[in-house]
Amino acid sequence: MNLLTDILLQPQGVRTLNEASWDLLVRQARHANLLGRLYHLLQDRQLLADTLPRARSHLQSAAVMADRQHQSVRHEARLLRDTLAEIGLPLILLKGAAYVMAGLPAASGRVFADLDILVPKAMLSEAESALMQCGWASATLDAYDQRYYRQWMHELPAMEHMHRGTALDVHHTILPPTSRLHPDPAALIADSVEVPGWPGVRTLAPCDMVLHSAAHLFHEGEADNLLRDLSDLDLLMRHFALTEPDFWPRLIARAAQMGLTLPLRLALRYASQILHTPVPEAALREVGADQAQALLDVLYARALQPQHASTADWATPACRRLLYVRAHWLRMPPHLLALHLARKALWPAPPAPTVATDAR
Repeated sequence: MNLLTDILLQPQGVRTLNEASWDLLVRQARHANLLGRLYHLLQDRQLLADTLPRARSHLQSAAVMADRQHQSVRHEARLLRDTLAEIGLPLILLKGAAYVMAGLPAASGRVFADLDILVPKAMLSEAESALMQCGWASATLDAYDQRYYRQWMHELPAMEHMHRGTALDVHHTILPPTSRLHPDPAALIADSVEVPGWPGVRTLAPCDMVLHSAAHLFHEGEADNLLRDLSDLDLLMRHFALTEPDFWPRLIARAAQMGLTLPLRLALRYASQILHTPVPEAALREVGADQAQALLDVLYARALQPQHASTADWATPACRRLLYVRAHWLRMPPHLLALHLARKALWPAPPAPTVATDAR
């Protein structure tokens, strides 16, 4: 039972929920990382008074945590901007941090584990050196994993600030160079836009922001955040359709230019189907989003739900596994993929420490 999506589509439905349904809604929203966003949705619709008091406490707590993260993002953006300015680079923010700095609706209740930035590949070493001098350190990886990131991936090994504990991903493009899709990072950087009131801080242009979100979700997507990322896309497209002239034709043209029509097709199809994003019929037809996607429709029907036991059936684990395999297939050519999987099978990484949680 996907109660969360039902409420996202019809928020007034909270008025009919009993205590057991509220419990389920909170658990699903927590697993989908949408608890804070749900709070803001109900607040905007003046429905908080209709929420169960104990559920409201969970919702409000998630919203407060998200607001605290957003304050931290603004602080880190200021420091990162000053660091990169010393080597002549602007700070180009990606994904959640970009939504926060630009004040976009997709920032509503948004939580994230790290900041993502984009720098030109030619300046990658200088940027890494400048960051290290300011207290950022790369994760400890063995020689193979270091080569995996630096030779095959679209980002440096994850960095963490030694004093503040903030996590940072430094990208030089938005998809791995080994992948089957090759968007032009130079064009993304050239067309980036400055955040009003924040000189030296930039985000991707509106169309590129949507395309990056679509590429991340349908090429690199993390299982636990698929519905959250689809909600991001929904909010981005609704906003830009109202604020950007000729948004839909320009989005489709930019996708063709960047070689990202496939992820855009999936984004438009599933956002319109699942979250009722008002995508024009002409746009759906132009990218083929109105056509059935056979196996992908079956897989994403189960994956684009809260990753909670209440939404799963017997086929859900297999569908998630197949999407994981698909992501790797898209990320690397067969010979590199075989080498990488063999290496990981023979020398697996040590298990991550477990964290106790009451979110069942």
